[in-house]
Amino acid sequence: MFDLGISKLVMIGIVALIVIGPERLPKVAKTLGTLLGKAQRYVNDVKREVNQAMEVDELRKVKTSIEGAARDLQQTVRTHASDFQKGVNQVSSELNALDADGADQAVSPPLEELQDASKREFVSAVTPVVYAPVRKDWRARRTAVPRWYKARHQVRKNLQSDAARVARLRLPTDKELH
Repeated sequence: MFDLGISKLVMIGIVALIVIGPERLPKVAKTLGTLLGKAQRYVNDVKREVNQAMEVDELRKVKTSIEGAARDLQQTVRTHASDFQKGVNQVSSELNALDADGADQAVSPPLEELQDASKREFVSAVTPVVYAPVRKDWRARRTAVPRWYKARHQVRKNLQSDAARVARLRLPTDKELH
C-alpha cells in the first residue's frame, strides 16, 4: 500500500519533532498508537463478522441438502418396508392355506419342542463362568501400588542394603562352622 522505508520514517519523525515539539511528541505518539490499534481491532471485528455470516449461510445450505437426503432415505426405507411386509403377508397367507389343507402335519415336529431344544442349547452355550477371586489376607493393609504393576515393572519387594546382602550371601568360614 505505502512504500515506507527507513529513510522515510526517519524523515517523518524529524518533521513531527519540529512541528509538534519534544514535550508533546511522546503524548501524541501514544495517542496515535492507541488510535491505530483501535482501527486495527475494528477492521478485524468486521472481517470476523463477515466470515461468520458466510459460514452461517454455508451451514444453512448444507442443512437443507442433508434434510433432503434424509427425506429421500426415509421414503426409500418406507417403500422397502412396505414391499417386505407385502411379501411376509403373502408367505403367511400361503402357509395358512397349506395348514388348512393339513398336508404336512404328521411329518413336522411340534413347534414348542423345537423352541425348547434351541433354548436349552443356547442357555448351556451362553452361560457365563462365574469366577470368585480368592481373598487372602483381606484384613491386611493394601498398598497404594497394585501388585500387578510392581510385577510388570520389576519393583523389588524386600529391599536390603548392600552390606546386608553380602552378609547373607557370604559363605561361612571355618571358624563359624566349628
